[in-house]
Amino acid sequence: MITTKPKILVTRRLPATIEARMGTLFETDVNEGDVALTADDIIDGLAGKDVLVCSITDTVDAELIGRLPKSVRMIAQFGNGVDNIDVEAALAAGLTVTNTPSVLTEDTADMAMALMLALPRRLVEGMQLLVRDGVWAGWSPTWMLGHRLRGKALGIVGMGRIGTAVAQRAKAFGLNIHYFSRARRPPGVEEPLEATYWHDLDAMIAAVDIVSLHTPHTRETFHILSAERLARMKPGSFVVNVSRPELIDENALVDQIESGHLSGAALDVFENKRGINSRLLALAEANKVVLTAHMASATLEARIEMGETVIVNIRAFMDGHQPPHRVLPDGPQAPGRVARP
Repeated sequence: MITTKPKILVTRRLPATIEARMGTLFETDVNEGDVALTADDIIDGLAGKDVLVCSITDTVDAELIGRLPKSVRMIAQFGNGVDNIDVEAALAAGLTVTNTPSVLTEDTADMAMALMLALPRRLVEGMQLLVRDGVWAGWSPTWMLGHRLRGKALGIVGMGRIGTAVAQRAKAFGLNIHYFSRARRPPGVEEPLEATYWHDLDAMIAAVDIVSLHTPHTRETFHILSAERLARMKPGSFVVNVSRPELIDENALVDQIESGHLSGAALDVFENKRGINSRLLALAEANKVVLTAHMASATLEARIEMGETVIVNIRAFMDGHQPPHRVLPDGPQAPGRVARP
């Protein structure tokens, strides 16, 4: 059992209820400025600490891991994705890494469905016309015509928790469900959705009207929608991405929309290391792209559940138990690597 309170560094502000609970359970140091910390800031803040509570804005690479104080035994990610963490380097250093899966599923699936509706039904464009012009000439039979979803084919890349939740929503809207995944889902998942499994991603994307991405960023999925694959997509089709920006060759996506081959894209994530791509912004101005600011999991309920999951992981680890949401590298594990005592 815990005899002294674990000491933790939290790199970003969290919901007030979570910060209060962490303050009761742990000796907690929170980044009050709520801006991404530098590597030096993180190292300095971790002096004498047991746990780093980080988020996707923190780069926890091999170099930073090599500099961590010996007191640090755990990296608790506030988020589902861990591509900002070098999990292999952490494991080699004897560190335990955890994340917060599952709690984001429903909200992320809701956002994917909202974007899927917004683009072909021109929802953002219709709002902007009224707000920008301040006038409306009135209804017309040919004004602001979009495209219906019912009867269209949706191709889901990655049929995990979120992909399946998106499929359930899309089925209710009358879309035909197709999917590509590392493994085929069992009949109990496929049959209620009337879902068609494709073992060939290239073949699927050429046959569907909307491609929606729901897979993590790994070496294998980097630019899974490459320039070549984007060119193979069905003319006039759409791309939806609420997962990771690295899944798409962004410049190639812009090329295909500018050329008219693709009708557009709805993106909750996009490359932003050097500022948002000006060509992407121009397409948004032209109402060919809908952009939202990484809002898929941005509900108060989700953020609180994420914080509670972080707390559970830390408590379990500090009590000497396996955290329920431990993250390990993909592939076989090397022997002899154990968590720091």
